[in-house]
Amino acid sequence: MKMAETQKVFIFGGAGLIGSEISKLFAKSNFRVTILDIDDSKISEQLETDENINFQYFDVSNIDQCEDSYKAILQKYGCPDVFINSSYPRTKDWGLASFKDITLKSFRENIDIHLNTYAWLAKLTADEMVSSKIKGSIVLLGSIYGVVGQDISIYENTPLTENMTYATIKGGITNLTRQMASYYGQFGIRVNTLCPGGLAGHVAGKSDGQDPIFVENYCKKVPLRRLGTADEVASVALFLGTQASSYVSGATIMVDGGWTAI
Repeated sequence: MKMAETQKVFIFGGAGLIGSEISKLFAKSNFRVTILDIDDSKISEQLETDENINFQYFDVSNIDQCEDSYKAILQKYGCPDVFINSSYPRTKDWGLASFKDITLKSFRENIDIHLNTYAWLAKLTADEMVSSKIKGSIVLLGSIYGVVGQDISIYENTPLTENMTYATIKGGITNLTRQMASYYGQFGIRVNTLCPGGLAGHVAGKSDGQDPIFVENYCKKVPLRRLGTADEVASVALFLGTQASSYVSGATIMVDGGWTAI
């Protein structure tokens, strides 16, 4: 009997907080994992020594080269069965994206390198799946704040603020998913958004952890009374990437401890 071929998964941002957990879980599930990220020094020893995982340098923020670079990768590795984008590209002034501080230049640049690359890489992948006759799965990382507005009260007495750009980007990704699912469903391709809530771990762009006052404020409002963990998000990504979710498409899957339920 002919053995089934090992399925391939591309994980953009696969060296990050969420991406590394997704990478490990897919490798344990016998996928051939390609991590696409900008810094292999962030990859843990566990990922480095796993023979099911390889690293490919890819800078999604280089919007002008993004399409050509990705087509070269598709040529090198072939079309993936599963495409997951957990990348988090952002400018150096990302922390100044509140309504009172943001500039048009920063807003436009972050939309370009985050929302637009998510959209274009997903579209290129879906088109490649169609031409390769692969009934694949595309999973895009959204956020609770792509579905509901930010609760300003949880930032009280902290250095944190609301983020106009983040909400715009993640809201766009959420509806991109629905539009892609509507169109590419005719080819057997599933597209879903995975939306985490607040997670334990370092703050984006920093090495330190969450502000303790923010954590306290957040946990008081989430029904499960705690932050989530990256491995809890990864387990749902695996579900969406496999036949366990074969009739799930166009969905917005919340992994938020109940935050958006109330």
